[in-house]
Amino acid sequence: MAKNIDIFTPIIDEPEIMGEIAVANVTNDIFALNVPEISGMLVFLGIKKNMPMYIAEGILNGIKNFMENKLNSKILGGHTIYSEWPLIGGEASGFVDKSKIIKKDFVKDGDKLILTKPIGNQAIMAAYRLQKNNPELLENYSINEIDASIDLAVKLMITPLQDVVKTIHTYNDISFIHSMTDISGFGLAGHLKEMLQNSHLSAIIEKIPSIKLTSDLAYEFGYKFDECEMPETAGGMLLSVDHEFAEEFSQRLDSEYGVENWIIGTIDNMNKPKHVRVSKNVEHIEITKI
Repeated sequence: MAKNIDIFTPIIDEPEIMGEIAVANVTNDIFALNVPEISGMLVFLGIKKNMPMYIAEGILNGIKNFMENKLNSKILGGHTIYSEWPLIGGEASGFVDKSKIIKKDFVKDGDKLILTKPIGNQAIMAAYRLQKNNPELLENYSINEIDASIDLAVKLMITPLQDVVKTIHTYNDISFIHSMTDISGFGLAGHLKEMLQNSHLSAIIEKIPSIKLTSDLAYEFGYKFDECEMPETAGGMLLSVDHEFAEEFSQRLDSEYGVENWIIGTIDNMNKPKHVRVSKNVEHIEITKI
């Protein structure tokens, strides 16, 4: 059995959507072990004493909708406390044969790196907050473009990583997938460093797919866009795949379950061990829809 617990604070005001984001954040860590199904979730909710009940109900409805309709799973129970700041999350679990577990800390020289969601949702959600609290700080940006990027960021965050795992399970032999992890608080470069931690290898990022406006907003708000060190919430799956299988696997992700993905870099031994670098000729791709 694989288990994960995750609790974090709200990043969006819509209760139902926040509930869905919370579940995605909890369950993505389970899917990142190559677990195909979530057996259930225990919900944790911290609310202020004077919080309107419809907000708590909305969060729980979002969690329920995600678990039942997107993951075909269920809520098993949970716990609620009073807290000065809302806390949302819980524990999820799932089962997988030990022989099929994919860890996050094994790579081979020449591996190709595949990413299944563009980066940038925290920079975009910072703009969401500014729109409400300090809209004058965004006067140089198109409101329509910001709204479109916020909508895309939300859509990405409430998309589970389960279809990546379902694609993997269409293979009889998965040994070509050497490592896998979801992208969250450490950002793309940070989680890539985790992949390198037990090796003497390095990695180069050669392509960066990002939500439109991410780079501009990241520079505005002080996020480390150029270094790929921006934190993410419920980000994509990052896989280190044998270079001979990378193209075929990338195409199967798209054709089997419609998982958009990009081959973004390479594991190599061209730099000091465990070092992640961004190519001087990195290709930037602005993503406007999925």
